Amino acid sequence: MSALRRKLGDEYQVVSTSASGGGLPPPRSAPRGKRQRFVDKNGRCNVQHGNLGGETSRYLSDLFTTLVDLKWRWNLFIFILTYTVAWLFMASMWWVIAYMRGDLNKAHDDSYTPCVANVYNFPSAFLFFIETEATIGYGYRYITDKCPEGIILFLFQSILGSIVDAFLIGCMFIKMSQPKKRAETLMFSEHAAISMRDGKLTLMFRVGNLRNSHMVSAQIRCKLLKSRQTPEGEFLPLDQLELDVGFSTGADQLFLVSPLTICHVIDSKSPFYDLSQRSMHTEQFEIVVILEGIVETTGMTCQARTSYTEDEVLWGHRFFPVISLEEGFFKVDYSQFHATFEVPTPPYSVKEQEEMLLMSSPLIAPAVSNSKERNSSVECLDGLDEVGTKLPSKLQKITGRDDFPKKLLRMSSTTSEKAYSMGDLPMKLQRISSVPGNSEEKLGSKTTKMMSDPMSQSVAELPPKLQKLSGGGGRMEGNLPPKLRKMNSDRFT
Repeated sequence: MSALRRKLGDEYQVVSTSASGGGLPPPRSAPRGKRQRFVDKNGRCNVQHGNLGGETSRYLSDLFTTLVDLKWRWNLFIFILTYTVAWLFMASMWWVIAYMRGDLNKAHDDSYTPCVANVYNFPSAFLFFIETEATIGYGYRYITDKCPEGIILFLFQSILGSIVDAFLIGCMFIKMSQPKKRAETLMFSEHAAISMRDGKLTLMFRVGNLRNSHMVSAQIRCKLLKSRQTPEGEFLPLDQLELDVGFSTGADQLFLVSPLTICHVIDSKSPFYDLSQRSMHTEQFEIVVILEGIVETTGMTCQARTSYTEDEVLWGHRFFPVISLEEGFFKVDYSQFHATFEVPTPPYSVKEQEEMLLMSSPLIAPAVSNSKERNSSVECLDGLDEVGTKLPSKLQKITGRDDFPKKLLRMSSTTSEKAYSMGDLPMKLQRISSVPGNSEEKLGSKTTKMMSDPMSQSVAELPPKLQKLSGGGGRMEGNLPPKLRKMNSDRFT
């Protein structure tokens, strides 16, 4: 156990280990009733075609494929039956010729030349056919030149025998060389697992190749079979959805030399976007995995299949590593091929995680408060407009541009909003923003420059007497009457 913790870390928990070190899946909750699978673990599809009616004749139109698809016991039965019937039929034809010519009664007459020498009953006719068909030719039974019908039958026998040999032997050869048995050496993990990988919730399962010969152009695909109902009320049993296992990135093209872990990232485009650990106990689905490739030794295409139901998907698990570096080679330990161990995994779906992240984001509150401050600043500007209309015309000229207070308040509101939002940021971001030479100092210098320019322009537009009272561009509140001084101070505050 200590060795496993040194290898995997203290945060991981081993599910179970046997005497050989292989991990076993944890006990699940009370199992539900046995569920009907669409595809068995060995890849066989549980589908039967019934009520074909007159469509059964289509099987006879493709007789060769029909014979190849039959089970071995039926193939052997058809093979033996076909040769037996053909041999008996041809032996009967030779016996009929001998009977019609009267060779059976004159078999021991040395002065008589029969159609086939030494054929005087059906067993001898059958032996003659076998010797001819198998090209044995013992020399005791042979055809003579006094029998033209025998020569024609001999030609027909040779053509028919070649056709029967080509058909049956070819059928047996194709059936024996089918790459279905090659799929027996392609392994799939007994369970699939869901855990975090690279910061994303990921569905994972493992594939392996037990032979040293490679699978050329190996490609893997995944289908999700799940019944659903459309918004129009149509019920779709076993609706097939595609699970992306790297089609866009090329990760579905496998170099299957050692066991590989196939990953499906669960995101907003995944059918498992709403799947959580809690909802897995009520969901019913089946994941069908299809592995295709070309057998290196025969050049024929091989396909291996398996499936995972919702009970065979382990939440919060990860596969054990099976590859270790030895002296001069890499060793694969297949005793750990199906083993998994628990890892920290949030029990929420990706959709729930995104919603919680959105609700807990610190940038939402400043955005709401900023909108309130903008509304208050607009109200202040409206109040300033009302005060400005009540001032005398001379004081309105003294203030210069009418939009100067609005610009000033807008700039002050933006800086206050930025300061408020910076206060809500984490401490690291506040330290970064407090470094000298940042954009806030630049914004402050630009603001003071903009504030000083309109004031200097407004003083330059005053009459000479008022310019003298202003003291070269300073504030002239000290020379104003008390009443106007109070009104002016209320306006600027």
